[in-house]
Amino acid sequence: MQAFLKGPSSISTKPPAAKERGAAGAAGSSGEGKRLKPIPWVEKYRPKNVDEVAFQDEVVAVLKKSLEGADLPNLLFYGPPGTGKTSTILAAARELYGPELFRQRVLELNASDERGIQVIREKVKAFAQLTPSGSRSDGKVCPPFKIVILDEADSMTSAAQAALRRTMEKESKTTRFCLICNYISRIIEPLTSRCSKFRFKPLSDKIQQQRLLDVSGKEHVKISSEAVSYLVKVSEGDLRKAITFLQSATRLMGGKEITEKIVTEIAGVIPKETTEELLSVCRSGSFEKLETLAKNLINEGYAVAQLVNQLHDTVVESEDYSDKQKSVIVEKLAEVDKCLADGADEYLQLMSLCALVMQQLTQNT
Repeated sequence: MQAFLKGPSSISTKPPAAKERGAAGAAGSSGEGKRLKPIPWVEKYRPKNVDEVAFQDEVVAVLKKSLEGADLPNLLFYGPPGTGKTSTILAAARELYGPELFRQRVLELNASDERGIQVIREKVKAFAQLTPSGSRSDGKVCPPFKIVILDEADSMTSAAQAALRRTMEKESKTTRFCLICNYISRIIEPLTSRCSKFRFKPLSDKIQQQRLLDVSGKEHVKISSEAVSYLVKVSEGDLRKAITFLQSATRLMGGKEITEKIVTEIAGVIPKETTEELLSVCRSGSFEKLETLAKNLINEGYAVAQLVNQLHDTVVESEDYSDKQKSVIVEKLAEVDKCLADGADEYLQLMSLCALVMQQLTQNT
């Protein structure tokens, strides 16, 4: 009994130290975790203010004027992916409200969120009806409205868009809306007429190269100038894609120099030699060789949709084909691309395409 009574007291004298050590260890490890927390470079180098937005001069100029007067119209941003649409409005909102009020004043809904008519009627309407309160701690003027960001608005149903137009009009005193989409044709006319429209252009090669070199310098990445140029070409004006490829290539190389070949592998681009070999086999007129090469392409894991894009550029830019041959081949490329988008078998579509190319290239010889 005495041993039992003594037990807790003897045990209780040691745990605090152990607990303290454990807590200190946990704190240390969490501290280390915070210091070494990996962040995707796309998020790490996302513009923090409107001045940092690259290439979209007209949009930046209008937003800066609006920020000076602490007033903003309803906005509609449209353009290709990776050109800075979401980054621009988030940077503008941070400048307007500061870090303290940003979470209270901004409602962001993405395509991954449920955005049917019910959500527009309930969640968005309820947020829009709230009266904005609070002031900035740094003493700057805080606008008397909130911002609702509807990212990828072109994936919203027509009914949800129709429900939004009345809310947009009714709550204009307390709320501004920013719709972001890739295809403006999918936004209903009553919404587009209520917004100031801004088109985001694909980023120029020079701007992309500059940004990629900035990121490479800050992350101490060794990369050849040819690889940077090729990275820009592969990303097709999408800076987000280019930075993601750069980060993937850096992880793959582990400190070694990134070359054009590595970028080709990371981006899933089919090597130029492979497409040239395919066209030369089509010229040879041997269906057996063509079938073997097509099987090898599929077994290597190359995407036929990617091959279609690359073949299109090769055929259109080449001077080896007549205008008639080009028109027939390009029409077939379009047909194959549509079939692949609808879920057709890749091997059959590739064989169908190659058979037509072979027919076109051999009929005059």
